[in-house]
Amino acid sequence: MTVLELLEDLELSPELVEACRSLKSLGFRLALDDFMWRPGIELLLQLADYVKVDFAVTKQRDRAAMLQRLSPYAVALVAEKVETQEEYQQACAEGFTLIQGYYFCRLVLFKGQTVPNNRLSQIQILESLRRSPLDLPHVSELVKRDASLTYRLLRLVNSPMCAIRQEVRSIETALLAVGDDVFRRIATLAIATELNSGRPSALLRIAFVRARFCELAAGLCGIDPTEQYLLGLLSLLPAMLLMPMKDLTRSLPLRNEIRQALEGADVSERRLLDWLIHLEYGDWAECDTTIKLCKMDPQSAMDRYADAVDWAEDVLNHAE
Repeated sequence: MTVLELLEDLELSPELVEACRSLKSLGFRLALDDFMWRPGIELLLQLADYVKVDFAVTKQRDRAAMLQRLSPYAVALVAEKVETQEEYQQACAEGFTLIQGYYFCRLVLFKGQTVPNNRLSQIQILESLRRSPLDLPHVSELVKRDASLTYRLLRLVNSPMCAIRQEVRSIETALLAVGDDVFRRIATLAIATELNSGRPSALLRIAFVRARFCELAAGLCGIDPTEQYLLGLLSLLPAMLLMPMKDLTRSLPLRNEIRQALEGADVSERRLLDWLIHLEYGDWAECDTTIKLCKMDPQSAMDRYADAVDWAEDVLNHAE
């Protein structure tokens, strides 16, 4: 499905309406972005599938009036730029059925909470998986201590993703059957899915994009791809485990500079992640500044980002 977004300030005309009607006939979905009511918009509303309302610039009473006028139309209501849990709850209460924004990344603190032992062991496995060659006895022993992770991993190994003809029933057999590289991929997927248990799936998607991008772009900057992969993957750990990063990094089996990068320090190890976060927020000026610090070509960075998005989508198709 391809969604065509029309910005609010486009000039309304019969030609525009006819063009939208033609695209709809070809299977496109139509979204009206930054929606504000204005004369003549009814013609597009009859064709639209989505109406996107900017939560950051509209007031509650204005949104209520807008939604009332939209009620006769068969459109899905999208609240965009929802940045906090409070705004998310407000959007749901107002009747929005789709939400866009980073509300799910905002940390809700739970005082006195510590990292569960099974989560620490999963992070330890992640670190072990990035070593080459894999230490089969060590990794197998760590995985077998976690029954839920073992089940998820064996389910993935026996899925069409790996296309193994004979059922695999042990971690050791799984590693031997699929090889180091495939085992790393599915084990990382299983662990990240476990870490994100009970949280929005969008978190997992962003974490995988960050991990893969940092890994792919690391070679362009002369830094360690393995560490960069973990940095990207673990950058959303606070939102997954609902704990501050500084409470988490003390327990992570990582080099000190990577811990500092996770905590937001201005270190060279964090620059690729910073560039991607600026990209996620659409902060193009900071993207340009950061890419110069990385001494990397902007087009090369965008190519790696596109590859990372494709990779994450492919991997996550097998997550559930």
